[in-house]
Amino acid sequence: MPVHFKHVAIIGVGLIGGSLGMILRRRALADHVVGIGRRVENLKTAVALGAIDRYVADPEEGVRGADLVVLATPVDTYERHLKEWAHCLAPGSIVSDVGSVKGTLVERSEAAMPAGVHFVGAHPIAGKEKTGVAAGSDQLFKGARCILTPTQRTNAIALERVRQLWEETGSIMLTMDPHLHDQILGAVSHLPHVAAFALMNALSELRDQELSSLDLAAHSGGGLRDTTRIAASSPEMWRDIFLWNRGNVVAYIDRYTRALEELKQLIKAGDATGIEKALERAKGEREKLASSAVRHS
Repeated sequence: MPVHFKHVAIIGVGLIGGSLGMILRRRALADHVVGIGRRVENLKTAVALGAIDRYVADPEEGVRGADLVVLATPVDTYERHLKEWAHCLAPGSIVSDVGSVKGTLVERSEAAMPAGVHFVGAHPIAGKEKTGVAAGSDQLFKGARCILTPTQRTNAIALERVRQLWEETGSIMLTMDPHLHDQILGAVSHLPHVAAFALMNALSELRDQELSSLDLAAHSGGGLRDTTRIAASSPEMWRDIFLWNRGNVVAYIDRYTRALEELKQLIKAGDATGIEKALERAKGEREKLASSAVRHS
């Protein structure tokens, strides 16, 4: 039998939270799904799209009686949310999340749980540059990876129920230490977003300060669009990710800066052999990445 919940509260009914709500309702994995959020129009859209049964403005009202609460808001809001309503939860209920940062955040969330209430960290790696429930889909997680980040304090039954939930979404499940998660995702997700945001800012400054005739839309091809697609992601969400994983992100920016400087010096010196060697190395890594993606798809 699939995992089943009586009352699920989703706090933050955007792309991820809304897509999960669609799956919960369409696959009958929950008797009732309530949405909690700031924007009434988005919540009305969530009802219309079948992501939630209803919505409320008061988080305490929304989570009371819930056997599962899913935090799908920017990670910097977790502590504030838990202080507001965690005391309303009954023993045996589960709080989980969908955040891109774990580490200290998991530890603090666990510490905020009332007696008998269990926190399970989860990270479905299925985001888009588009936000809001209107961009959601009950197919969003199919074939995507979802990382669970249990600790020594994680309740085994709660962990298994959350695992079963994400398996029902079609996710490929992984388990990882929360701090290792932040190191790895800092490298393969957070740093690429830094690079995309920084590249767009550099290009806009180049246009505004040095090359006024530069029209990014008219003069660029697929390369710029592919390289910077993720720069269209939510600034609010990524601000919080960068800050909560700042140690890893700053260290990786230093490594990326060195790689840029090394390539710059090769170009400056006119070192054709050195440039080609650096590009061949990068090309080889990119081909391995593409090959691995095909094998795991």
